[in-house]
Amino acid sequence: MALGPLMVDVEGLVLSPAEAQQLKDPLIGGVILFSRNYQHRSQLSALVCDIRSVRTPALLIAVDQEGGRVQRFREGFTALPGLHWLGAQYELDAAKARRLANLCGWILAAELIEVGVDFSFAPVVDLDRGLSEVIGDRAIHRDIEIVSTLALAMMQGMRKAGMVAVAKHFPGHGGVVQDSHKELPEDHRAYSDLLDDIEPFRRLIEHELHGVMMAHVRYPQVDQAVASLSPYWLQTELRQTLGFTGAIFSDDLQMHALDFVGSIPERVRLTLDAGADMALICNNPEAVAQTLVELKAYQNPVAQVRLAAMRSHPPADGSRLRDSSRWRDAVATLDKAMERPGLELDGYSA
Repeated sequence: MALGPLMVDVEGLVLSPAEAQQLKDPLIGGVILFSRNYQHRSQLSALVCDIRSVRTPALLIAVDQEGGRVQRFREGFTALPGLHWLGAQYELDAAKARRLANLCGWILAAELIEVGVDFSFAPVVDLDRGLSEVIGDRAIHRDIEIVSTLALAMMQGMRKAGMVAVAKHFPGHGGVVQDSHKELPEDHRAYSDLLDDIEPFRRLIEHELHGVMMAHVRYPQVDQAVASLSPYWLQTELRQTLGFTGAIFSDDLQMHALDFVGSIPERVRLTLDAGADMALICNNPEAVAQTLVELKAYQNPVAQVRLAAMRSHPPADGSRLRDSSRWRDAVATLDKAMERPGLELDGYSA
């Protein structure tokens, strides 16, 4: 059974029999986890194991673990800084900031892989234009070079741990005031003015970026369709102009930015037809059930190959992360840089 084009969520700390049955549907290819799915590491590992055991090949497991205010798993995980903190460090010491970004990427990925998660939707590479509150301190910086440099360092740190990166939100969410969770943002700049926002994506793609998440933003001077539903942005710009060959993800299709479009199954069909490899439906099990019925015959073998490349790669020696001096040293270094008291996890002081 191949990986399907839908990523869905589950309700609680354990997988219910009804959820396990639904996850067997060939249209589903992944599960995104939230804070409500996390109590402690052993519970999370058991939940992930149950999800993986539903079918072969196993479903992809994802989470938003950016750091700062968007970190779904906290207790028992390293408290990662918001990306804006890394940008501020760059202004003080560029080389040190690159090392810290690489370290954050490694810690993020290593700790998630330890509990069986395949990837995080990170890093955010939207520019901080001082407009978007929903992006805000999730953005690294306003400067293209700083954003590109630190995002690349973070991606490389994730890769060292065995995890690929997903840059978001293409082609850029930083130039709008509106929050796409609540309404449809419109960015009225011309294409030439959007090139700065696109540049960090281009830099990461040049270094083999594996995933991109689309923005629920309309850029009417370029294309009338919302970017996440737009063949122009997904195919002409992302695939052809930038040469991106990895997996394209929609943002959550339940978000109110798309309320004008129609039903969730209609939104799923539009984003997949536009060129997305995987569509996210969160917090709406009824819409998932409806989509599974209406999308029944859908297949995209090329997308399945791209999605398969999103799997994480645990350490070959099978060693426990928290038994390693590398993890303890990494956490201690980050703590010192953030001037926090040392953490004590599993009996180790860091």
